Amino acid sequence: MKEITIEELKELQNDSYALIDLRDEGLRAYGMIRGALGIDPDTETGEIRRLLAAIPERKKLVFYCEVGRRTRELDEELFPGRDCYSLEGGYIGYVRADIEKESDTEEKRTRAEESIRKKFHKQLFTPFAKACKTYRLISEGDHIAVCISGGKDSMLMAKLFQEIKRHRQCNFDLTFLVMDPGYNKDNRALIESNAKALGIPVTIFESDIFDAVDTIENSPCYICARMRRGYLYSRAKALGCNKIALGHHYDDVIETILMGMLYGAQVQTMMPKLHSTNFEGMELIRPMYLVRESDICAWRDYNELHFLQCACHFTDTCSTCHEDGTTSSKRLETKKLIAALKKENPFVESNIFKSMENVNLDTVIAYKKDGVRHHFLEEY
Repeated sequence: MKEITIEELKELQNDSYALIDLRDEGLRAYGMIRGALGIDPDTETGEIRRLLAAIPERKKLVFYCEVGRRTRELDEELFPGRDCYSLEGGYIGYVRADIEKESDTEEKRTRAEESIRKKFHKQLFTPFAKACKTYRLISEGDHIAVCISGGKDSMLMAKLFQEIKRHRQCNFDLTFLVMDPGYNKDNRALIESNAKALGIPVTIFESDIFDAVDTIENSPCYICARMRRGYLYSRAKALGCNKIALGHHYDDVIETILMGMLYGAQVQTMMPKLHSTNFEGMELIRPMYLVRESDICAWRDYNELHFLQCACHFTDTCSTCHEDGTTSSKRLETKKLIAALKKENPFVESNIFKSMENVNLDTVIAYKKDGVRHHFLEEY
C-alpha cells in the first residue's frame, strides 16, 4: 500500500480523508488519533469493507497501526474503488510529530499539574494519598525509585509523587527511573519528550533485555517482565533507593484476582507492597492501588497526552504485554467480563477488590502460608 507522510496528511482538508486505526483494542485503549475509526486487526476483510462502506467514497482511506509496518503491507486491492494509504510512522510517528511541534512545554506541564490539583483531585490525588497512608507506602527518609515505562499509569504516578512531595508531610527523596531495554529510537524519543513536557526529570539507563528475549518462544512477555523487575531493583539499589514504585492501579488489581482464578486456578491478589526476595532491604510499592483506570484515561485525554503501552520488538505483531507479563488479550477478556457483570451488579468491581480483605479460612479447603501448603483436615 502506498504511504502518506504525516506532513502530507496534515495538508489535506479534514473532510477529505478518514483515519482507520488497525491496532488491537488493548493498544487503542491507550490512545487514538482524534476522529479515527477503530477496527481490530483480526477482523475479516469482508467485515472491514462493510464498516468502511459508511465512509463516503470521495474520502481517502488512511490506515495506521502502531509504527506503520502492518498497514504498509496491506494490499490496497482488498478495497477496490477506494483511494487507500498507509500512514508513515503509524500512531507513534503521529504522536511524536505532535509533541515536537509543541513550542510551550511549560504550558503543558502547568495544565497537567493544575488538573491534578483541581479537576481530578478527588479522582486521582485523593486515592493516591489514601493508598500511601492506608498501606504505609511512604516513610520518613525513604528514597523511592519511581519506575517509568512510558505508559499513562507510570507517567501519572510520577506527577502524583511530585504533588504529594510538595505537601511536605513526610521527608523523602525521589528518583524517576526509566530503563531502556532496547527501545527503537522513536519509542525512546517519545518517552523523553513526554517526560520533558510534563516536567519529570528522568534518569535513563540501558539494558539488552529485548535482545535477550527475542529468541524465546515460550512466555517471552513473562520472562521480559521478570528481567525488567530485576534490572530495576538492581539499578535502584545502586542509586541508594530503598523502594521501587510501580504504576499498577485498581483495575489491574481486580483483573489480576479474577485472572488468577480463571487461568491460574488460584486465589491471590496483587499486593500494595512487598519485600524483595532477591534484593535485601528493598521494597516494591504500588501507590496507584486505589486509582481507577477510567480516571487515568480521563486525565490523559483532558491534557491531550499520548503515551506508549508496549514498545518491544513485537509491538506491531503480537498482543502487547502487561507489566506482570500477561498478554493484553487475556487481560482484555477479563476486563470485558467484569464490564458485562457490572451491567447486572454495579458493585461487582468493589466486591472483587474487597473479597481479598474478607477471606474466611474456616471455609477454605487448602491454602499456602510462607510457601507451605495447609489443608483443613489438619485441624478438623
